[in-house]
Amino acid sequence: MSNSLLIGQYVPSNSFIHRLDPRTKIMIIFFFVVFVFFANSAPSYAWLTVFAIGTALATKIKLTFILKGLTPVWFLIIFTFLLHLIVTKEGEVLVEFVSFSIYSDAIQQGIAISFRFFLLILVTSLLTLTTTPIEITDAIESLLQPLKKIKFPVHELALMMSISLRFIPTLMQETEKISKAQASRGVDFRTGPLKDRIQAVVPLLVPLFVSAFKRAEELAMAMEARGYQGGEGRTKLRELKIAKIDVLSFIVFALVIIILFFLRA
Repeated sequence: MSNSLLIGQYVPSNSFIHRLDPRTKIMIIFFFVVFVFFANSAPSYAWLTVFAIGTALATKIKLTFILKGLTPVWFLIIFTFLLHLIVTKEGEVLVEFVSFSIYSDAIQQGIAISFRFFLLILVTSLLTLTTTPIEITDAIESLLQPLKKIKFPVHELALMMSISLRFIPTLMQETEKISKAQASRGVDFRTGPLKDRIQAVVPLLVPLFVSAFKRAEELAMAMEARGYQGGEGRTKLRELKIAKIDVLSFIVFALVIIILFFLRA
C-alpha cells in the first residue's frame, strides 16, 4: 500500500527536472492545471499527453512506477466516466437498453473529463516526486511573500502544507502495518457483507488515529526543543535562485501552451 500512492513521495535523481527551481515547477504545474481545461479536441488532448509523458520520462523515474502509483486514482477516473454515461442525456442515442440509453455526448464528455483528471493527477504528482518537502516549503513561502504585507502567516501555511505532504506516505505505511497486524488476528477487510466490512475498519482506524496524534505530538516537541518560533528572523541554508534552465523551461512550456491553442477545435 505504501508504494501505491505517489502523493508525498520523493524519489531522488539527477534529472534536470529535479534540478529546476521549485518555484518554477510549482508555477508550471499551476498554469498546466489552468490550461488543461482549454483542451477540447483529440489533437489538443494528445499534445498535452505528450507533454505530460515526456516530462515524466525526463524525471528519470521509471514510468511503470509512476503509473503504478496512480492505481488508487483509476477507480475515480472510471467512476467519473460511468457517471457521465448515466447523467448526460445529449446527442445521438448509441446504445439503448430496456430503460437506459447511452448518448454520444455522454461518451465524449466522459472521456474528456476523465482524461483531464488523469493528466492533472499525473503532472501534479511529479512535483512531490522530484521536489523535497523543504524545497516545497521554501518555494511556497517565496511565492506567497507579498501576502506578508497584510500580516498573512505565509511561513506557517507553507510549513503546514509541507508537513501534510510529508506525512501522507508515513500514514500509508502505518496503515499497511496495522492492517497486516489486524489480518493476522483474523480481521477480514475484503469479504462478507458491507456492514461487516465497515465494522472491520474500526479496529484499523482507532490505532491509526492514535499513531497520527502521537507523531504530531512528537513533532511538536521536537520543534519546540529546537527553539522554533515561526518565520520571524529565520535564515535558510539554501537560497532559491532562478537559473537559465528555469527560464528555458518557462519558454518551452509557453510554446506548449501556444501550440495547444492552435490545436483546439
